[in-house]
Amino acid sequence: MLNSIGVLLIAAAIVWFEVPSLLDKKHKKELIAFSVFLTIGVVLGMVLGFGKSIPNPMDLLTFLFTLLTNLMAPLLK
Repeated sequence: MLNSIGVLLIAAAIVWFEVPSLLDKKHKKELIAFSVFLTIGVVLGMVLGFGKSIPNPMDLLTFLFTLLTNLMAPLLK
């Protein structure tokens, strides 16, 4: 619980420093990208803070390419 509060406080500090300059310069696309990446980082940080494990992205890629290979192999014979 304390880890998730720490993650949220750090995220709030990052928003406090970065967002006003993006709003002043009217960088809307950068603000959207910043918000998306910060949200992903906060969610992943909170998941790790609660002691859960995050799956490896390489497992998903391996599954997808294996499936694609199995679908295309009969076509190439």
